[in-house]
Amino acid sequence: MPTLKSVLNHPYTFWALLCLPGIPMIAGLASGDPDAVQEVLHPSGEFAARFMIIAMMITPLTMLFKGWHWPRWLMKRRRYLGVAAFGYAALHTVLYLIDEGAVAFTGAEISLLYIWTGWVAFLIFVPLAVTSTDGWVRTLGRRWKPLQRLVYVAALFTLLHWAALHDWGGIGGALVHFVPLGALEAYRVWSNLQRRQLRMA
Repeated sequence: MPTLKSVLNHPYTFWALLCLPGIPMIAGLASGDPDAVQEVLHPSGEFAARFMIIAMMITPLTMLFKGWHWPRWLMKRRRYLGVAAFGYAALHTVLYLIDEGAVAFTGAEISLLYIWTGWVAFLIFVPLAVTSTDGWVRTLGRRWKPLQRLVYVAALFTLLHWAALHDWGGIGGALVHFVPLGALEAYRVWSNLQRRQLRMA
């Protein structure tokens, strides 16, 4: 009989947690409410950004809380968070296309800063999600990590996309989410420089 610990550590349990934000979204879309697409559009994008940020925070958190169990627990599930981020980003993109229709492909729409930055971020996400499996890790070998580092570029465009919404009305929400990530990444760079200096001393 499975123990509580084994159930909590099972990948399906973690996947169920990652799917929780999507349940009210799917329920809203299935309700027949004509405003459902608009109501789900922004939350789906926000959860895509949140899961991406959490995944990116794990490495510096592991360095900051060296020896602690929970960062290592998250590290083992980092790829799940990345795939979940892509899943919510894909839902966000599909809902945007449904909401805008043919207008989404016009030059006037695509030229908007908050639109084209969103497209660039999503297009970067696609190869990262596709190559997230163990098979691709083995196939790409040393090339896998450099490819996955493109997530930093995707994060930058996601920040711009979110911040520029509604004539930069989204900048507050974007900064609330991205400033902690920036602080942790700054700590990561500082910590790596300190270790390098110690080795050279």
